[in-house]
Amino acid sequence: MTKRLAAGTGGTVVVETCQVCDSKELEPIFFAGYLPPVNEMPAIGTQPHEQPAYPAQVLQCRRCQLVQLGLVVDPAILFPPSYPYTSGTTRILRENFAEMYAEVRSLFPLSPQDLAVDIGSNDGTLLSNFHQGGHRVHGIEPTNAGHLANAAGIQTLISFFNRQATQTVLRESGRAKVVTATNVFAHIEDVHEIVACIQELLTDDGIFISESHYWLALLETLQYDTIYHEHLRYYSLTALKYLLEKHGLEVFRAKRIPTHGGSIRVYAARTGTHPVHESVRALLALEERQLAPERIGEFRKGVVASKLELYALLRDIHARGERIYAIGAPSRASTLINYLGLDEGILDCVLEIKGSYKIGKYIPGTLIPVLEESKLFADQPHYAMLLSWHIADELIPKLASRGYQGSFIVPLPQPRIVKVH
Repeated sequence: MTKRLAAGTGGTVVVETCQVCDSKELEPIFFAGYLPPVNEMPAIGTQPHEQPAYPAQVLQCRRCQLVQLGLVVDPAILFPPSYPYTSGTTRILRENFAEMYAEVRSLFPLSPQDLAVDIGSNDGTLLSNFHQGGHRVHGIEPTNAGHLANAAGIQTLISFFNRQATQTVLRESGRAKVVTATNVFAHIEDVHEIVACIQELLTDDGIFISESHYWLALLETLQYDTIYHEHLRYYSLTALKYLLEKHGLEVFRAKRIPTHGGSIRVYAARTGTHPVHESVRALLALEERQLAPERIGEFRKGVVASKLELYALLRDIHARGERIYAIGAPSRASTLINYLGLDEGILDCVLEIKGSYKIGKYIPGTLIPVLEESKLFADQPHYAMLLSWHIADELIPKLASRGYQGSFIVPLPQPRIVKVH
């Protein structure tokens, strides 16, 4: 077995066996280079100093089909207390969590006494739906975002999710009818301990809901920018089913959702608790057709072609002396910028909405400043590159209606320029 990494040591562990099935049959499928932690953002004006960068190689297990990173980095490095991400600032996430709650209420009877626990609960945005619906809630969150949740009345334990945190929640709130893990179920190293702790938290008829980046969506749209060290695993339903069944949990409902450029929402419970919905069979059949080995080769070639096309586009723009501002600093922006080797000579700045904790800092691994979004409308650069390109259809009309007169660059999957005026 691959040895486990002790949190807080500042270390790394090379993945030598599959994180789910311990197989040594791990096939390298993509290398995104050496990447800095995506939320390690020095303040603007900070003298450049030594910063870590870790290899980001993607592997696939031939036995259980799990796609995973080949290096585990200490979570204390990746998720420091100052972690700048808050889920409540993203409209698509707020709407997704509200839709999830409505879906849960339509499928399962919940009483005011029922408890909902969210793993990696951030600022409490997801749990606020259950809270407002009259149910008991308890979040578990390792960063300072948990203090925002507590201030909003969402009971939150400031801790990484582990056995000790599980025991604290059980002692303070009891067992949960619903346990959720949205975009965090792929983040924590020892996935078997995670599932064992989830089982401890669940009532006998409780349900576990996970949302994770979906491997098939990543391949379909060349989303190499979602590869960074916070994401240890990239799930297909096939791999998730294999993992959960090892712990006596049965996947009984699954659906693709649009968050983060393409995710998968999976419902699971103790085997035999709920009838298995047709959606499970349908998605497994789709994966059997679409996740053939040749798909990986197509992905690699597509990434290289996309990279070269974007270089050509940027070269022509700079040959004309035109300026490019970038829009949005999600975690994926760090991978795209570092993998492509972009710098402040190519992108003047990256702009974030007012109130973002990332304003006033540099994009990791660069001296590209993150500034407030109003600069786009005041300066009117020739081009705005959308680093949250997966929601380009939402961003382009919004920014144009607010007065931006230039053109947009959508960098992935195929680089293109969009003119609206």
